[in-house]
Amino acid sequence: MTIRCSDAIRARSAFWRRALRTAHAIDRLSGLAGTLAAWCCLAMVLLGAFNALARYSERWTGWGLSSNAFIEGQWYLFGLVFLLAAAATLRDGRHVRVDLLYSRLGRRGRAWIDLVGGLLFLLPFCLFALRFSWPSVLRSWQIREGSPDPGGLARYPIKSVVLIAFALLAVQGIAELIKAAAILCGQARDDAAADGVVIAPLADRVTSGGD
Repeated sequence: MTIRCSDAIRARSAFWRRALRTAHAIDRLSGLAGTLAAWCCLAMVLLGAFNALARYSERWTGWGLSSNAFIEGQWYLFGLVFLLAAAATLRDGRHVRVDLLYSRLGRRGRAWIDLVGGLLFLLPFCLFALRFSWPSVLRSWQIREGSPDPGGLARYPIKSVVLIAFALLAVQGIAELIKAAAILCGQARDDAAADGVVIAPLADRVTSGGD
């Protein structure tokens, strides 16, 4: 009986180890998207500064340095910043919360809110957004939708990022569900790290001698 109990504990620990390893891989993917969003933010600022200087220089020199492509490029970069950073922001717990009780709850209480909120609101919202964005994106690719302004940029690539962003957000939501479930099942601990709280499996509880 002791051996069977020990085997069951090892199997459960192995399951959570794999699940949390998957969650960590998703965290890294969201982090890469967040890094790309940060570079887009820098590019947006530089392009915005150039557009402003170009408009003023046209008054004095008559040179047509600015264009609709540059102006729309600034808008597109602005959209990319928010779309690509959504998953990383969820990972880091930086989204605005309207729940006044969340910060006052303990670790398990917050995990319950994350679990229920993810299942009932976050994932359904992401699936809803993907479902209703898909026809618009598909149609945009079919007609190779472009800007209505002369010299503007194509619209279909930026519309595709909407699908990518909500897919990343949904996947990160799954990672948050895994971490919340691990906390509720007593299969995770908080490890202090330079970049914040890291969820790690409690594999060390299972020893060769069994419990």
